[in-house]
Amino acid sequence: GNRLLVYDTSDGTLLQPLKGHKDTVYCVAYAKDGKRFASGSADKSVIIWTSKLEGILKYTHNDAIQCVSYNPITHQLASCSSSDFGLWSPEQKSVSKHKSSSKIICCSWTNDGQYLALGMFNGIISIRNKNGEEKVKIERPGGSLSPIWSICWNPSREERNDILAVADWGQKISFYQLSGKQIGKDRALNFDPCCISYFTKGEYILLGGSDKQVSLFTKDGVRLGTVGEQNSWVWTCQVKPDSNYVRHITGVVGCQDGTISFYQLIFSTVHGLYKDRYAYRDSMTDVIVQHLITEQKVRIKCKELVKKIAIYRNRLAIQLPEKILIYELYSEDSSDMHYRVKEKIIKKFECNLLVVCANHIILCQEKRLQCLSFSGVKEREWQMESLIRYIKVIGGPPGREGLLVGLKNGQILKIFVDNLFAIILLKQATAVRCLDMSASRKKLAVVDENDTCLVYDIDTKELLFQEPNANSVAWNTQCEDMLCFSGGGYLNIKASTFPVHRQKLQGFVVGYNGSKIFCLHVFSISAVEVPQVTGGTCPLSALARRTRSGKPGPLLVFSNKGKGGGRTRMKSLGDGEELVLRKYMFLFVVLPQDFLGSGDPKETKMLITKQADWARNIKEPKAAVEMYISAGEHVKAIEICGDHGWVDMLIDIARKLDKAEREPLLLCATYLKKLDSPGYAAETYLKMGDLKSLVQLHVETQRWDEAFALGEKHPEFKDDIYVPYAQWLAENDRFEEAQKAFHKAGRQREAVQVLEQLTNNAVAESRFNDAAYYYWMLSMQCLDIAQDPAQKDMMLGKFHHFQRLAELYHGYHAIHRHTEDPFSVHRPETLFNISRFLLHSLPKDTPLGISKVKILFTLAKQSKALGAYRLARHAYDKLRGLYIPARFQKSIELGTLTIRAKPFHDSEELVPLCYRCSTNNPLLNNLGNVCINCRQPFIFSASSYDVLHLVEFYLGEGITDEEAISLIDLEVPRPKQDNRQQEIANSSSQILRLVETKDSMGDEDPFTAKLSFEQGGSEFVPVVVSRLVLRSMSRRDVLIKRWPPPLRWQYFRSLLPDASITMCPSCFQMFHSEDYELLVLQHGCCPYCRRCKDDPGP
Repeated sequence: GNRLLVYDTSDGTLLQPLKGHKDTVYCVAYAKDGKRFASGSADKSVIIWTSKLEGILKYTHNDAIQCVSYNPITHQLASCSSSDFGLWSPEQKSVSKHKSSSKIICCSWTNDGQYLALGMFNGIISIRNKNGEEKVKIERPGGSLSPIWSICWNPSREERNDILAVADWGQKISFYQLSGKQIGKDRALNFDPCCISYFTKGEYILLGGSDKQVSLFTKDGVRLGTVGEQNSWVWTCQVKPDSNYVRHITGVVGCQDGTISFYQLIFSTVHGLYKDRYAYRDSMTDVIVQHLITEQKVRIKCKELVKKIAIYRNRLAIQLPEKILIYELYSEDSSDMHYRVKEKIIKKFECNLLVVCANHIILCQEKRLQCLSFSGVKEREWQMESLIRYIKVIGGPPGREGLLVGLKNGQILKIFVDNLFAIILLKQATAVRCLDMSASRKKLAVVDENDTCLVYDIDTKELLFQEPNANSVAWNTQCEDMLCFSGGGYLNIKASTFPVHRQKLQGFVVGYNGSKIFCLHVFSISAVEVPQVTGGTCPLSALARRTRSGKPGPLLVFSNKGKGGGRTRMKSLGDGEELVLRKYMFLFVVLPQDFLGSGDPKETKMLITKQADWARNIKEPKAAVEMYISAGEHVKAIEICGDHGWVDMLIDIARKLDKAEREPLLLCATYLKKLDSPGYAAETYLKMGDLKSLVQLHVETQRWDEAFALGEKHPEFKDDIYVPYAQWLAENDRFEEAQKAFHKAGRQREAVQVLEQLTNNAVAESRFNDAAYYYWMLSMQCLDIAQDPAQKDMMLGKFHHFQRLAELYHGYHAIHRHTEDPFSVHRPETLFNISRFLLHSLPKDTPLGISKVKILFTLAKQSKALGAYRLARHAYDKLRGLYIPARFQKSIELGTLTIRAKPFHDSEELVPLCYRCSTNNPLLNNLGNVCINCRQPFIFSASSYDVLHLVEFYLGEGITDEEAISLIDLEVPRPKQDNRQQEIANSSSQILRLVETKDSMGDEDPFTAKLSFEQGGSEFVPVVVSRLVLRSMSRRDVLIKRWPPPLRWQYFRSLLPDASITMCPSCFQMFHSEDYELLVLQHGCCPYCRRCKDDPGP
């Protein structure tokens, strides 16, 4: 088109269409600083726009503009047409134009902005300086048969020479230096390339064209894979400028059919580690092996996409798209870095994980492990119960190595390469993310899907300890009781039973050898030196050396010997008691017990507090905590425990504190909540008697069962529980449960809002079954609110309105699915009945989403199939007055013609019968869904929409619902008519005669007498029953809709007791019993109100 469309890349919304061109826009380009962009059109003009989407300049060429490009340094604009190209710069008012020998298709500036490359239709590439003078001319071998369709200079600053990538329609990609010298050979593409774009750092290329896909290439032209597939030619692709993320690159693609697609390319880490050797993928096609101790590196060029890497001892395995290469070291020297190819397995494998052993390759394929020899022969296979999440070689003799395998179901196994049977080490409840085994093979460290590090004793299967916030774990290969794990931006080191030592570190732990921990961050691995002694040991060692090197003072001598008499001696030297104590504290020496016992209690407490402060300063927090507790400084002790994450110590302090000490208890609870120990925090709040904080804790930690239990005991917190619960449900897309929670919390307005939104969405998305359900829920919500006398009339009106809409949408769901789906699950009779029901029930203003065309079309089609030709003709005539969608027009026109050949009457089998007056009603009833004779409303089945053999009756004056129930339940059993069979036989015939005996209680049912009415009246006369009639009724023949107040109950009498009818106790919809049982069996609930069969009634 002739408009320029500007989109927001964050969400794809159209910001503004720009008008200025009079013909099709062919090209657009941004300046590097983003302040301007230019567009070229078939109207031979170039328009320069600002970043505020304002046009500031327009100039023209003699022919249509084919391409534009901004100089990255000077912001000079090059615009190219079929016969010339122009150069415009902000400093010049005029545009300098230069003739061209052929049509220019593409152009690109070098990084320094000194040269402009032009790609032409005749297969020539012309390199010009910024003044437009030609410096280099490159002729492609195909000449005019190979038009240069896209060119791009490599933006990398690390390349020594400027490199130009050229894509031509000889279906080749080639690379040239600025001098015109070709780099390497042409690479065949097998499609016509239309666009080429370098990544920001020049390491990869995006290429698209006639193959209808965008492909990723290396900077040398090696194809790596497909980024995305489209439905038409890809004419342009661009990488987002300054996409400097190491793993994430954003690209945009434009296609022939007008589609614009955004892609985010994520480059995963492909690597392998064994002790001090680390192998990783570089530039997607190379493998670099790094010696972590000597820092030596060796590069192995594969010239194909590297998919998987595995390293073990002197073996290195590299999986390529069509083969696996196995390398080995030249020598057994631990520092040797020379690898040579040992074997090649020329076969394509699809696997999730790859492991190499001394003589085998192990492939992981979802739940299956395959063991292959280096010649590619499958020797063994193991099938697991669940997905394999982690696999590691733990050593062993060549050909008999052991593997550690972690599964998604929490099972951990040990497998030996030469053994067909796996050994189950243990099974935990959560999925395995990472595994490692200690040096002696006695302990197992597991990181699960909850980011928890768990350490087990392999022999006893006992959980020794667990630590939170872990994403990877590794045992020390030299020290049995030391392990480290990373997570949450920290490196954690655990030695035996001592507390965890933590220090900041970004990345993942991949190995732990002696005092070195190897950590991977993005693509680089680093060694972290970890001291094997505590921080407090170093100053003490230094103090000991200093003491040995010189003459100690008397104060130090006395303190080291621990003699109480030293105090007397020091006082005699002229030092006051206070000065002596300060010196003791200054030298970090523990005071003798006899001195502490002889002083004032307040002074003793002050000294212990100072001791604790000293221990805290020298980073001995556990000792400080014990001293603070002894001194009664519980708040400080709690702060240290909380800062270090010592949950056990916090709960011990909380349990020892008196419930009257609210400040330390509250601080304990706060830290426990912050440390993800809600159970202990709840215990503390209970001890304090702070129920409100306990409720808030349950809500914040989403422990809803505990919150509900507390709400049952203390109703005053009901609002504090159910409102956040409803909001949480709504945030998790559980809107129906959210509505019920709002309702339970007494927030009627919010409950109704949620339901209305759900209903509107369901109608808008043509989910009419859901819409019916939500309208039913809305009606029941209104009925509940109607108990308020102030809102009774309004809410009852809404109740009846929503009930009616629910019935309409419930029926229309079947019509909609019949017209939209290729196959229908409903019988023709059911569709016929539904369409008649809807046609008679629809109000003047058709509800949103309901199509009269679909109803009439279904009615016409099914009427014709069932023999109701007159009704079908009427439906087709009605359709002629409506707007018909194109997809129905042919069927309706054909049906209109063919129905004329049918007789003008309806099949008598389809005619509905009124069970009150036994009148046959016409299929098309002007009065609606009522009898034309007695005006009795028809009762329909909510599944088949047949007219049910029910008649509604009303209670006589003064009879309450409770009395009516008691009268019906007190029925007097009446003997049924004695229908006896009498058989008479003679020589010529055999006769079966039915002999009837009169009812001993009378000839007529009292209710039947009540069904009579005055013929010829136009008003509906309801059936009103007295106490005598109620007493004569059988309980099994009466169905009662027990509506909650303020509604009265509704009573229905079955006139055919042998035909069973079932009423849902929740929505009060009626069904044929067989239909209802089948539907509940299929769906597990009522098809109308979705009440589960095991749920109690209302």
